[in-house]
Amino acid sequence: MAVALLIYLLAQQGWDEIASAIRQIAGWRLVLALLLVFISRLAVAGRWHVLMRSANTGISYWQSLRITMAGLFASNFLPTTIGGDVVRLGAALRLGYDRATSLAALVADRLVGMAGMAMALPFILPDLIRWLNAAPAASGQQGQPLLLAVPWLGKLWERLKHAIHDLFEVLKRWLAQPRALLGALGCTWIHMLCTFAQVWLLLGGMGESISFWSIAGLWSATYFVTLLPISINGMGLQELSMTFFYTTLGGISPSSALTLALLMRVLQMFASLPGVLFVPEMLAGSTKAK
Repeated sequence: MAVALLIYLLAQQGWDEIASAIRQIAGWRLVLALLLVFISRLAVAGRWHVLMRSANTGISYWQSLRITMAGLFASNFLPTTIGGDVVRLGAALRLGYDRATSLAALVADRLVGMAGMAMALPFILPDLIRWLNAAPAASGQQGQPLLLAVPWLGKLWERLKHAIHDLFEVLKRWLAQPRALLGALGCTWIHMLCTFAQVWLLLGGMGESISFWSIAGLWSATYFVTLLPISINGMGLQELSMTFFYTTLGGISPSSALTLALLMRVLQMFASLPGVLFVPEMLAGSTKAK
């Protein structure tokens, strides 16, 4: 349904406008954006590697990178956004690593990534407040306090408290190793900065003016929406949420938002293609890499 709605929006917006927006982007911006995607993938592999090494598995970074790239490639075809994690777990087990340790490291890897993105979420508040204040005025209604405009805030806070409790339960193994957690979080920040810079490069090439911090907050919101387990690797869901947030809250044109969503998807899928080289090895491997 999400993909069908995305196609409908693209058809309504017009392929000519989207093609025109793409033609505005200088070639060097696309090349640099693709390079940033690959750097972010190295950082994602580094995050899991730090956690695995801190658990005394002895895994090498090259092995972590190959497993991560295989998982990223497979996630293009598997349900939800954690399909690649299942592939990574299977590869780690086939290579002889402990099941409990590998699973705990994957869960911690996911939670550290979410924690990093949550740090960027407050940057959306100025845009959100501006939109909430403008919405009643546009409809001729009286303004209302922010908390009343977001009636689900109380329920969200309760869920957030439960999520924080679960996070600490899973991270107990690594709380005694703060250096490992900080190292994993540092890798997450590198991944995030690369992603935000990609968006900034592409929007700048389309002539859209938006602050880097707004980009960070809007992408973080998109990330959490994409975690909903209702599509394959967030396909369709990511594009729809990006279009909504960057158009409604970021103030960019619908054609630029749709073009951005499509280009980010294409760049991410292209950067995952090297993982196909490692999938057969991960499936066939049964000896722990040295």
